[in-house]
Amino acid sequence: MGEITIPRRLFLWCMSLIYMCAFVSLYVQIPGLYGNEGLLPARRKLRYTGKPLGEQLLSTPTLLWLGPQLGLDTHTAMELLCLTGAVLSLSALLVEALRDSLVFFCLWALYMSMYQVGQVFLYFQWDNLLLETGFLCILVAPLTLIRGSQRPREHDGITFWLIRWLLFRLMFASGVVKLTSRCPTWWGLTALTYHYETQCIPTPLAWFAHHLPVWWQKLSVVATFFIEIAVPLLFFSPLRRHRLGSFYMQVLLQVLIILTGNYNFFNLLTLALCLSLLDDQHVYFWLRKTDVNNNKNESRLIMWSCYLVELAVWALMVFGSIKCFDLQLDLTKKTMSSRTAFTFHHFNTFLKAITIPCIWIGIHSLTWEMVRAMFRCACVDGFLKRFLGTVQWTVFAAAAAAMFAVSLVPFTYIEHDSNTRLWPAVHRAYEFVDRYQVVNSYGLFRRMTGVGGRPEVVIEGSYDGIEWTEIEFMFKPGNLSAPPAVVTPHQPRLDWQMWFAALGPHHQALWFSSLMYRLLQGKRDVIELIQTDVSKYPFHLEPPAYLRAHLYRYWFSHPKDSWFHPQPWWRRVYDREYYPTVHLDSNILESVVKEFGLNDKSTPHQTSNKVIAQGVRWVRSQVRGVPAPILIWTLIACSVTFSLIRGLLNMTRGSPKCQTEAVAVKEDAEKPAECQTEDSEGNGEVEEEDADGEDEEKEKSEEDDEEHKEKSSKN
Repeated sequence: MGEITIPRRLFLWCMSLIYMCAFVSLYVQIPGLYGNEGLLPARRKLRYTGKPLGEQLLSTPTLLWLGPQLGLDTHTAMELLCLTGAVLSLSALLVEALRDSLVFFCLWALYMSMYQVGQVFLYFQWDNLLLETGFLCILVAPLTLIRGSQRPREHDGITFWLIRWLLFRLMFASGVVKLTSRCPTWWGLTALTYHYETQCIPTPLAWFAHHLPVWWQKLSVVATFFIEIAVPLLFFSPLRRHRLGSFYMQVLLQVLIILTGNYNFFNLLTLALCLSLLDDQHVYFWLRKTDVNNNKNESRLIMWSCYLVELAVWALMVFGSIKCFDLQLDLTKKTMSSRTAFTFHHFNTFLKAITIPCIWIGIHSLTWEMVRAMFRCACVDGFLKRFLGTVQWTVFAAAAAAMFAVSLVPFTYIEHDSNTRLWPAVHRAYEFVDRYQVVNSYGLFRRMTGVGGRPEVVIEGSYDGIEWTEIEFMFKPGNLSAPPAVVTPHQPRLDWQMWFAALGPHHQALWFSSLMYRLLQGKRDVIELIQTDVSKYPFHLEPPAYLRAHLYRYWFSHPKDSWFHPQPWWRRVYDREYYPTVHLDSNILESVVKEFGLNDKSTPHQTSNKVIAQGVRWVRSQVRGVPAPILIWTLIACSVTFSLIRGLLNMTRGSPKCQTEAVAVKEDAEKPAECQTEDSEGNGEVEEEDADGEDEEKEKSEEDDEEHKEKSSKN
C-alpha cells in the first residue's frame, strides 16, 4: 500500500460533511419527533432520580443529563446538542485544522447522545454505521489542536486500515445475508424486479429502472452478489490494481443506489469508506500530477508478473460467477439468461469455509501495516522524535488490535459456528462496548418486501365522519400523480417508519397511535413532519374530528406512449383497514397516551438559562418552514464552493515560481543569525562595488560627450 495522506484527508473532509448532513437533518425533525408535544417525547427516556452524574452517564450515556445543570429541558437540550454538532461539523468542513481527533470525539459524543434517546426513529443501520465510523475517526484524525501540525504520522496506515476493515464487514455481510435469509427473490435472482417500486422512498429514476427487461434485472442481481461478496475479498490484496478495481466497483454500486433510491447519508458514508482503498499515487493520477514518491525503477519482470496474477484473479472470479449463476448469452434474442446453480447447503458450506480465513486475512493485513509503521518509526531522525513516534505506534497499534478483535463478534454473526469459536474474552469485551455502538453488525436488504405489491398506509381525516380527505406526506408515495421525491441526504424519519409500519399490524408500531393522537390535537410540530408548508396540510385551519388509516397496494404505472413523463406514476388497489376510526376520546388511544405521557402538561425542568434557551428558540424560528433538503443542500453548496475556491487559491500559490520563491524565503528564514549577518555584509560589499562601477561609467560617458563636442566644433 502506498502513501495514504491525501485519501485520509479526503476521508476526514467527507466525514465532516456527512456529520453536518446528519445533524441538520435530525435537528429539523426534533420538535415533531421528540419535543414535549411530539410523537415520542424524549423526556420520558431520561428519569432524573437524583443519582450522581457519573452513574446516570453509565446507565444511559448521553450528554442530555447536563440539561438540568444548564437550566434546559430535554427538548431544548436536544436542539442545543444538534446545533452544536451542526456548527462543529460545518467548521471542520471549512477549516482543515478543526478536522481534529478531539473535534471528532465531540461529534461522536453528540450523535451518541441523540441516539440514546432517539428510540425507534434512530434505530437504523446507517445511524449505527455513522457512530462506528465516527469513533474510528477519533483514531484516524490527527491531534492538530494540541500538536499544531498536520504532517503525516508513522501510524496513519494502521488506523486508516480500520476503515477498510469496516468497509469489508459492511459489504461482505450485506451480500451474505441476502442468501442466508433464504429469500426466494434473491435466490431466484428476481429481487430487483420488485426492489425499485417497493423500497422506502424511490426516486424518479427508479420508475425507469423498474421497467428494464427481466433478464437485465436478473443480471444486475448477479452483479450485486459479485460486488458485495467476491470483490470485498480483494480489499486486502497486496496488488494495488486489485484494490483500485474493487474501489471503482463499489463506487459504481453506490452511485446506482443513490440514483434510484433515497437512502439519506448512508451511501455517501459508504463512498467515504471506499476512500480507504486509494493511495496518494492514484489521487495524483486524478489530478494529472506527478507523484514524487512514485518508484518507476520497478523491474519489468516483476511488473509483468503482477499483471498476469491480476488478470488471473479477475478471470477466476468472473469464471466462478459464470458457473455459479449459469450465465449464458443468447445472441439471437440479444439477452443473457441466468439462474442460481448452487443450493443453500453449498453456500452454507462455502460460508463456513471462508469466514475464518477472512479473519486470518484481516490479521495478516493488519500485522503488515503494523510492521511497516514500526520500521517508519525506526527510520525517524533524532532520538526524541523516534521515541515519541514509537510510543504513538504502540498506543495506536494496541487500539487498532483491540478494535479489530471486538469487531469479530458482530462480523461472525453471519456464521454461527465461527462465532462460537471466538475467544470468550472477545465476547466479554464486545458486551462491554455494545451500548456505545463502537462496533455493529450489518446486513442490508435481507429479505425483499412487497412481492405482492408495495404496502402503503394512507391516513384519512374527517370533520363529520362521512366525507374523508387523504393526508398526503411530502416524501412517501401517496398521490398517484405525484412523482417520487428526491431527498438525499436528508432522512425523513417519519416517512421511513410509515414504510415499516405498513409491513405489519398497527399494534406492532405503537408510535402510530401517538401520530394519530397528535394529528387529532392539531400539533403543529407533528404536522410539519408531514408537510413543511403547513398550508398544504388539508386540516391546517382546524384539526380533524376523526382519523382512520387504510392499507393499499401500490405499483409503478405501466409505460405508455411517453417514457419521459409518465402519468400517473403509481397505480394502487385497496387492501384492508389498517387503523380503525378514532377520535380524541377513543379507548384505543388511552393506553398509548399513558405509556408515552402524551397528555402530560408539566415540564420536568423549567428553563432558567434565558440566554441559551432564547438563542435556541431564535434559531428554530429562522429555519421553521424551510424544507430540510433545501437547507442541507444550501449548506453543502456553500461549503463545497468555499473549499473549491480555497483549493484554487492554494494551487495558484503552489505554482513552480511561487514554490521556488517560498523555498528561498524559507531557507533564508531558517539560516542562523551569523550566516544571515555574513550574507548581509556580503550584499553590502556588492552594493558598494556596483556603486563604484556606476560612478566610473558616468565619468566615462561624460568624457565621451566632451570629445564628441570638440569633433563637431572642428568640423
